[in-house]
Parts: sequence; structure tokens; C-alpha cells
Amino acid sequence: MDFSLVRKESYVVSAEDFVELMQEAIDLLHGETGLGHFRVEEKLVRLDPVGEALVVGDLHGDLESLGVIFGQSGFLKKMESNRDCCVVFLGDYGDRGVQSPELYYVLLRLKLAFPAQVVLLRGNHEGPSDLLAEPHDLPKMLQRKFGDKWVAVYQRLRELFGCFYNAVYVEERYLMVHGGLSQNLRTLHEVADADKLHPQKPFLEALLWNDPDEAVRGVSPSPRGAGSLFGKGVTAAVLQRLGAKILIRGHESARDGYMINHGGMVLTLFSRKGPPYYNAYGAYLQVPLAERHESAEELVPFIDKF
Repeated sequence: MDFSLVRKESYVVSAEDFVELMQEAIDLLHGETGLGHFRVEEKLVRLDPVGEALVVGDLHGDLESLGVIFGQSGFLKKMESNRDCCVVFLGDYGDRGVQSPELYYVLLRLKLAFPAQVVLLRGNHEGPSDLLAEPHDLPKMLQRKFGDKWVAVYQRLRELFGCFYNAVYVEERYLMVHGGLSQNLRTLHEVADADKLHPQKPFLEALLWNDPDEAVRGVSPSPRGAGSLFGKGVTAAVLQRLGAKILIRGHESARDGYMINHGGMVLTLFSRKGPPYYNAYGAYLQVPLAERHESAEELVPFIDKF
């Protein structure tokens, strides 16, 4: 895949072609049960501890940062030559950045080019209508790009959001989500079925919206207006129940592009730069999945900043 060429296409794609691309991706995602080294259980991806993973945090319409990540890591070439290489995106692809429509286009082209090596998680900015993040400026961006045809594009995008996954699980290693954990999570089945259980049980809200907090014991209301803050004890208990050592997530901006919480049990990645966040760096993780790590501190050598 030629990233530069696809990026150029994203600037000039018609509404009709964009809708057709989204439908291809929806059909692919609906039919996924297991490809390459990942197996799909409802909205949970079980990723085999094989090969290497590139993990990318929030992008929020920053196509330039995505270009830097692929250029700096050389990961597109790695995926072309080695099917044991995969990329996991942690959600929040749109809103807050002017290239949001273009970013969705590029990500979908990437997924269709490498269906067995690309995992797209759902962020709170891809959430259901009752959990939609504000400000939600994607409709305005679509209207500016596609004129009076923007509604059809947006409707298909909303359908696409419902196809994205809730989490990635690497046995005895990592749980990857966009937001955070619910203190009531007992099994991976609840993670996989969080969409079906919503809104009767708040697992989906937690996966999309919750944040770790060093000062909280148990849980506390979140200033975001949705989700909760969860303490170190919640992280320890839930990870133990689910058979994971480290929670890898996005959802929060970080000055250095990443931050570590809860005694090394939580790694946050933020992979875009510039307004409205003004973080000094963006960051991404490039990690061998076969290796075992007990703490996020051990993952720092595998984090690259830009």
C-alpha cells in the first residue's frame, strides 16, 4: 500500500466512492471470525502472542501524524513482508481535527489492504448515539467536504462505528481498549458482548469513556460527563480476573505522547499532536507480542515519540 497515494486520494474522493468504501469495510467486519493471528468473538479480538504489533492511540483527524508514524516505523513495509506484523488502532479517529473524513478513508483503505493484520477499536468518538462525545464536529467536516451529500456519508459512518471492536486481548499479556475498565467486569465475554449488554449494563460506557486516576479509590464520577474514574485497586482486580498484566489504552492526551499509571498496570498512548491538545509529542508502541512484561515500565523501550 502506497500511503502517500492513498492520502492524496482521500482529499478528492467523492461521496459515492466513500460510501462504497465504507460498505466494503462493513461487509468485511461483519464477516470476520478469525484472520491471520487474530480470532474474533463478537466484539473482542483475541490476538495470538506472535510477531510484532504497532499500537496507535488517538488520532482525531490528524492525518499528518499517522503519516509520520508509518514513515518513522516503516511498519507498512513490515506488514507487506511479514504477515506476523499487525497494527492495532485504539479508536478516536475523528472529531477535533480538520482531516477527520480523510483519516477514516485512509484507515479503511488500510483495513481492506491488510484485513488479517489491522484491528480497528471503537473510541468514544465512534460511540453509540446515547454515548456520543461532544463536541461532535464530524458532521460539519463532512458537510464542508461533500456538500449536500454529507448526510449519506454520515449515516454510513455511524453504521461503520457499530462494527468496530471493543477490545484486543493478548493472553497473559495485554488488554487493549480505548477508555478503561469497569469494576464490575468479570469475564472477557462481558467485554465481547458489551454492545449487546448496553445500556442495561455499563460495560461499553466504561470501555469507551473510563479513565484511570491515582487519587481515586474504587470509582468516582468522571468530569467528562460520561464514564467514571477508576483507581489502582480496580485495575489490579479486573486485570487479574481477565488474565492480563497491562491495560493499554488511549482516550487521554499526554504531554509526552504516553503516560503510565497504577504502578505500571496502565499505559496510555496519544498519537497525534497540535491543537486543541498542544502535547509536546505524539507516541506509539511497537512491541514483540511473544515477550512477557509485568509492567508498562518495561514497554518504554518499545515506545517511539515524534
